[in-house]
Amino acid sequence: MSGERAALSEIDATQFFAVDIRVGTVVSCEVFPEARRPAYRLVIDFGPLGTRRSSGRLTDLYTPEQLTGSSVVAVVNLPARQIGPVRSEVLVLGVYQEGSERVVLLRPDHPCAPGDRVG
Repeated sequence: MSGERAALSEIDATQFFAVDIRVGTVVSCEVFPEARRPAYRLVIDFGPLGTRRSSGRLTDLYTPEQLTGSSVVAVVNLPARQIGPVRSEVLVLGVYQEGSERVVLLRPDHPCAPGDRVG
């Protein structure tokens, strides 16, 4: 979260490698009016893993038009969470900008196929 500077406790490398992080392509993005904080509902294509739904507080820096068709990085093997009427099936990764709640997405800087694994 914003403002946290100290590293968390160490984990074993096998714990990290158990996290399945993949590249996906946003196929649709729309405003999520029922969210407590401004957010979007996303549908993301992960290639061989299919499409997954998520929500994200990305409204400060991105428009739905900017996100649709773009690549994102997400954790795909966490249990789904119900966020209001949306069942969030993946956790899209981003960085909280220092001193704010704005989220900057983590993205590959070269083309990657949907479903490519981060490692």
